[in-house]
Amino acid sequence: MRLRIGYDMAYETAAVTPIICLLNVHQRQAAQLEQPDYLHTEPVVPLHTYIDGFGNLCTRLVAPPGLIRMKSDTVFHAMRAYDAVNTEAIQHEVADLPPDTLEFLLGSRYCETDLLSNEAWRLFGAFAPGWARVQAICDFVHNHIRFAYDQANPTRTALQAYEKRSGVCRDYTHLAIAFARGLNIPARYCSGYISDVGLPPPYAAQDFSAWMEVFLGGRWWVFDPRNNAPRIGRILMTQGRDAADTPLVHFFGQHMLREFKVWVDELPD
Repeated sequence: MRLRIGYDMAYETAAVTPIICLLNVHQRQAAQLEQPDYLHTEPVVPLHTYIDGFGNLCTRLVAPPGLIRMKSDTVFHAMRAYDAVNTEAIQHEVADLPPDTLEFLLGSRYCETDLLSNEAWRLFGAFAPGWARVQAICDFVHNHIRFAYDQANPTRTALQAYEKRSGVCRDYTHLAIAFARGLNIPARYCSGYISDVGLPPPYAAQDFSAWMEVFLGGRWWVFDPRNNAPRIGRILMTQGRDAADTPLVHFFGQHMLREFKVWVDELPD
């Protein structure tokens, strides 16, 4: 399945402003691109790339004062298959977890595991450890939070999302991650593209999305508390402990978003 993916965003800055962008398909899936998903800017400025500690491809640039546009347009080859499911996947004892999963048990900027651990055990402690427990978390978060773009807040934490009961996909994800970690299940934050393939119309305007991966049965599995159902055409861009590790565009200075468009469109094979 061929998916045309890309974005077109414009920001306005009042002064010379350094920026770090995490706008490329993650290295785990980059080989599925038909051509590289180069970041283009208007005006043209020097770009420098590096790989961060979570495997994200990062691009550094310095924006001049005024309007800067960032855009990309490419084709991604995806399997016409839903996110994998394994209801028999077990939860590991902490002592048996691989070392590289342990940091995803800890509290982080937006996931206050220490403040939500007791509540996690109260809500989900009776569920069987493993897949059933994680699915129970997703079911609860999906129903507990009301999706509302007008309630988006870049500083909202998992605890605040739990108390406010409204937000966007990152809030669903942060709360589910905090609950999972409180139950000793490694969970990491992910963001990227999700297609509408397999869904009935009408379709909402496309946007970047957030979900989580949890470590069960010896591997990482996708769980999506916002949509709470397997999807076709999920394309990873970033992963980390939470949204603080994975900002799609991070400005080191004042800025204002002026235009924003994302697309994920199925193409003929």
